[in-house]
Amino acid sequence: MAAPKRGRSASAQSKPGRSLALILIAIVALTGGMFASGHTTPRLGIDLAGGTSITLRAVPEKGQESAVNKTNMDTAVDIMNRRVNGLGVSEAEVQTQGTRNIIVNIPKGTNSEEARQQVGTTAKLYFRPVLATEASAGTATASPSPSASSSASSSSSSSATPKATGSSSASSSATPSASATSQGRAVSDALKADSTSSASPSATASASATPSATSSSAASEAAAKLEAQYTALDCSKKAVQNTAGKDAKATDATVACGKVSGVWYKYLLGPAAVDGTDVKKAQAVYNTTTAAGWQVTMDFTGKGSDKFAKITGELAKNTTPQNEFGIVLDGQVVSSPYVSSSITGGNAEISGSFTQEEAQSLANMLSYGALPLTFKEDSVTTVTAALGGEQLHAGLIAGAIGLALVVIYLLIFYRGLSVIAIPSLLVSAILTYVIMALLGPGIGFALNLPAVCGAIVAIGITADSFIVFFERIRDEIREGRSLRPSVERAWPRARRTILVSDFVSFLAAAVLFIVTVGKVQGFAFTLGLTTVLDVVVVFLFTKPLMTILARRKFFADGHKWSGIDPKALGAKPPLRRTRRPSAPVDPKEA
Repeated sequence: MAAPKRGRSASAQSKPGRSLALILIAIVALTGGMFASGHTTPRLGIDLAGGTSITLRAVPEKGQESAVNKTNMDTAVDIMNRRVNGLGVSEAEVQTQGTRNIIVNIPKGTNSEEARQQVGTTAKLYFRPVLATEASAGTATASPSPSASSSASSSSSSSATPKATGSSSASSSATPSASATSQGRAVSDALKADSTSSASPSATASASATPSATSSSAASEAAAKLEAQYTALDCSKKAVQNTAGKDAKATDATVACGKVSGVWYKYLLGPAAVDGTDVKKAQAVYNTTTAAGWQVTMDFTGKGSDKFAKITGELAKNTTPQNEFGIVLDGQVVSSPYVSSSITGGNAEISGSFTQEEAQSLANMLSYGALPLTFKEDSVTTVTAALGGEQLHAGLIAGAIGLALVVIYLLIFYRGLSVIAIPSLLVSAILTYVIMALLGPGIGFALNLPAVCGAIVAIGITADSFIVFFERIRDEIREGRSLRPSVERAWPRARRTILVSDFVSFLAAAVLFIVTVGKVQGFAFTLGLTTVLDVVVVFLFTKPLMTILARRKFFADGHKWSGIDPKALGAKPPLRRTRRPSAPVDPKEA
């Protein structure tokens, strides 16, 4: 088989239709996916759709600069997400930007002041004794929680009864009470016991201290009020889940909600016995020694160790559920392990049927209470929907003007070649739009005003690639070559220039995306995306289409309106191969 001639690619010349078919199939598939997903328009950012954007900067305590790290920042994002969701906000965004900034974007329809207060304050983590708990939808008193122990071993159990040893089991089932009346009596007794205990905030079933008549009356009134709140509490409602007990003081008993295994429980909790700042360290570990699976280990400070030993010692004397302590973050119970003995030594384990994700999530929440971090507002931007609509309208007009100017330029200077350039621009625009629409639900990409600017700048970058290719072809024609060889000879040189140019643009966009914070990243992301699409369009659409049209008489003969008229370009006479003169015959050899 004869090899193709040097400098020519047989596949590139003979099968350009394959490349065109490939990109058209990709367009159809992406467009079909866009309509199938139901997201037919790009998701708009706060500055276009209206809403509030809050930039928070992490500030560590003195000597704790290392606390600003990825793990702690991600934990802070999780907590803020919980807070924003507690406002009933849909499509809110909380994400890290850079190494020490968090951006909170809240769409229109939300009280911006309330949102600022929610996300800008440090989370409060407490360990509170459980006085009573039950599934919110029924009347069953439950112990829905894993166990806490100072031992490394644990197992899974379906019983609500704790073990007598240091290691105990996870419980996920409910033990029904005898009746609603007896349950109410148990709650009342727990509140009375809690109100009469001045030495400890535990939920002891009986009280030894006798307060004065005045204080007893006030305590009884407060207990009755709290009991009524607990009875009326319905944790199946989302609004209640995020607000119950949220503003309670650490020294007061309170009510709260918590979710376990997909079921919402309501809790009656005593005053805080241990603060989140008493936790020195918490982490998720996999216990291979006893096959207990994933566990959460906690290390306490010196004072925290004493507090925890005292409360667990008192809780261990009680029966379910008053042998549990609730881990309460921002007013919501994230876990309520029970104990069977006093836990001393400054460390403890929470064990049960945890998955890795559940254990890591709980460890992060426990760690957050001890984070030496505060967040300060760097900026708060509020945009009304009307102003956002005006900005979007202005951006679209600017884009249309820029596109029109590019088209006019192509028509004037490249004439017939604009038949290739304009469809290429159209294909690039379609791909950009469809991908942006898909990235909204896919990765949360939101089209903001800087992103619109990036798309407008991309029009020039895309047009520049066409111009480089066309000028290389013209250079070959000026050298006296016909169109088809000119296209194939010009492509390698143009390809290198296009790739280098686009690489520089993409590199600039990537650096800008990494080092900037906030909305400028939208510009960088869009610029990078359109730069990649420019390479795709030039390689799979522009070049194959040029190869096909080069075979048409209008272009091949260099029509004056084709944009590649040899006369208009000042081409040299056609290159012709001349025969070498034959060497003279030596008379001696003759």
